[in-house]
Amino acid sequence: MTHYEFGIDTFGDVTLDASGAKLTHAQVLRNVVEEGVLADRLGLDFFGVGEHHRHEFAVSAPEVVLAAIAARTERIHLGSAVTVLSSDDPVRVFQRFATLDGLSNGRAEVILGRGSFIESFPLFGYDLNQYQELFEEKLNLFAALLPQEPVTWSGELRPALENQRVFPPVEHGRLKTWIGVGGSPESVVRAAHYGLPLVLAIIGGSAARFAPLADLYRRALDQFGHEPQPVAIHSPGFLADSRSEALDTLWPHYEAMMNKIGQERGWGPTSRAHFEDEAARGALYAGEPEPVAQRIAEAMRVTGATRFDLKVSNGGLSHEAIMGSIERYATQVVPRVRELLTADAEADVDADLAAFRAVAAQDRADAAAEGRSAE
Repeated sequence: MTHYEFGIDTFGDVTLDASGAKLTHAQVLRNVVEEGVLADRLGLDFFGVGEHHRHEFAVSAPEVVLAAIAARTERIHLGSAVTVLSSDDPVRVFQRFATLDGLSNGRAEVILGRGSFIESFPLFGYDLNQYQELFEEKLNLFAALLPQEPVTWSGELRPALENQRVFPPVEHGRLKTWIGVGGSPESVVRAAHYGLPLVLAIIGGSAARFAPLADLYRRALDQFGHEPQPVAIHSPGFLADSRSEALDTLWPHYEAMMNKIGQERGWGPTSRAHFEDEAARGALYAGEPEPVAQRIAEAMRVTGATRFDLKVSNGGLSHEAIMGSIERYATQVVPRVRELLTADAEADVDADLAAFRAVAAQDRADAAAEGRSAE
């Protein structure tokens, strides 16, 4: 039977209080820790924290926040969503997550990606003209660190390593490392090249559009000679007791966030009609639990994903609303998705059994006919 996992992600968006005033970044950080503690208590499998370096987000050092959550939780896995490897040092990233792994007793994961914002490049002194080269070279070095053996490595953009060990080592096995991609075939093939699990960041449009990428990833894994690896989905969402409550609560924060980003990137303003279409058929899993569960199950079916991470932070959406959404997701949506996917698996087994019986019956009939002919 396939093992499914369900988690939540947050970017630590700076949220609003009941009066509409922005909380301090420090208070948001404390609230993110409480959200992680709640996710653990409710039995979710994963809690991811994004990395940003701009005023709308409170989390610039995810590993520190995750360590605080690790100290107050027991079972939930903790990771980034994502770590912007292009503007960081692979050795330091490995060391920080290996430290988190030790503190959490083996619960650390890292999702490596290029990120959708570019503020970290000038902040840390990297040239945006080398955007692609930086990620490719640093991912190559990070992959060389995963076996936890002395590393000899050289590249064009970073000093070489000669028979160098990196500490602390991961206590048991290897550091769980994923590659987060936004939808390019090249990124999918790159993840397969290294034999690393894949996270599909589906933030717009139907999950069905990503099914060919998931298939490409699996074919590439096979061609590179790697074992099958899991595929996960990351998408935003918000749960309330009714669809209208969910959409009316989320819309002003979604609108403000999308229009702010759109203004920076040259997009036109978003509309309520587009927002509702995304919630009905696209990558926004907002509404009451049953329809959202149905849509998540379908997204996992069509891509073959075995993990779904719901991004629960959405602009200024309040901490209290986020906590309620997490509770509905964990107690109502996740059990229902498991039920739907289990029913699919049982139906597949029944279909396979029926096909086997039909073939066996035909074989018996053919054998009997041959016996009569011989007589």
